Amino acid sequence: MNISEVVNAAHEAGVKLIRFEYCDVSGVARTKAVHVAQLEHKLLEGVSLTRAQMSINLLEQMIPIDGFEPIGEIRLVPDPSTFTVLPWAPGSASVLCDQLGHDRLNWGACGRSYLKDMIQRAAGHGIQVQATFENEWYLATEVDGEYIPFDLHDHTPVYSAIGHDLNNDLMIETVDALEAQGIEVEAAINEYGAGQQEISIRHSGALTAADNQMKFRDTVRGVALRRGLLASFAPKPYPDQIGSGAHLHFSLWDLAGKKSLLYDRDAEGGLSKLGRHFIAGVAEHLPALVALTTPSYNSSRRLKPNAWASATTAWGFDNKEAALRVCSPFFQREEQSYNIEFKTSDASANPYLSLGAIIAAGLDGIERELDPGDPSEHDPAYLSAEDLRRGKVRPLPTSMSAALDELEADDFLLGTLGDLLSRCYVGVRRSEAEAFAAESQDFEIRNHFYRF
Repeated sequence: MNISEVVNAAHEAGVKLIRFEYCDVSGVARTKAVHVAQLEHKLLEGVSLTRAQMSINLLEQMIPIDGFEPIGEIRLVPDPSTFTVLPWAPGSASVLCDQLGHDRLNWGACGRSYLKDMIQRAAGHGIQVQATFENEWYLATEVDGEYIPFDLHDHTPVYSAIGHDLNNDLMIETVDALEAQGIEVEAAINEYGAGQQEISIRHSGALTAADNQMKFRDTVRGVALRRGLLASFAPKPYPDQIGSGAHLHFSLWDLAGKKSLLYDRDAEGGLSKLGRHFIAGVAEHLPALVALTTPSYNSSRRLKPNAWASATTAWGFDNKEAALRVCSPFFQREEQSYNIEFKTSDASANPYLSLGAIIAAGLDGIERELDPGDPSEHDPAYLSAEDLRRGKVRPLPTSMSAALDELEADDFLLGTLGDLLSRCYVGVRRSEAEAFAAESQDFEIRNHFYRF
């Protein structure tokens, strides 16, 4: 859609307020709303935003970082193609934005621009990345300051008809709202945790995949709120329940989108040589990557052995305990359905930064022709020392601070982020790690439960 088409669509839908939305480095979706009467020129010139806004952490504290003082402004410049009327919010619509300087270029700390740059880097290798985020979340009510899972007293069984019946109307409304925004739903299930749900949506180009992740979270939260429920995308909102991931599924294609570069029918498991290099690059940088893909203080509670979330750099064919799972393809759609599931991913991440960094790491593996080692054929927690060595399996950081240490030691990944964005990201996330380390578990849960 172009600007005039967006303006016409907004008027035809009776929209009054249009949210100009972006994602900050803490993974929080933030927005400034514009009245429809101002929409036409704001779609062109953008909305003002102080540079300091990107230095605000998860606890709403502004962190002093050079270049992020409340002096000087940037612009939230929308991508008209992302315009959607919000089915759960009458009279409202949204557009997703790049953060640009007055020269109309990335000012240095725009996550969406970072992903665009990594997409261009991939295109230079003749690669188009297709991706989608597969989200899990908890439904809850708030009673006297406590978050109570929305479930039957004895907990509905996973993948059960009972569980579907309990939330049927809500899930249908959620699916309808996603489809109304052009997001194609593939599956919906009730998950293992009490009140935990999952919806899978169809893959798309990398930028659209990250945009869809923003829209997905907004939609699930908004529809649930209209029904008096909270939808929590926190990685581990209940310490005694299974965690919630936002598993990233991705595949590699030629620039025409016609031929899979990941699939080779004659190779072991169907995985191409280029695909092995890509996996090797992601695994090589994975200890640092988790600071971007599972980045919150709450995230490390999920990354444990035997939790189907991965606690190591292992990869394997249909191995649900591996960080990188090569998914078995479907009958007569082998090339089309062949993909890799990246499990060390959750919804506390800025999707533009997390997906962009994964692409960068994978391309580094291709450029250096890295070898990923042997695929793990069993749960890495039970592999012998020799099997771990052959698979190049290393443990992942067990805390937010340790993950940030790995990121700061990874010159390659920091280099892709650039000076301003890397300093902002590390500074803000360090402040969160220190703040939460000084507080109780209850404080941590309360300040993660409804942020993402």
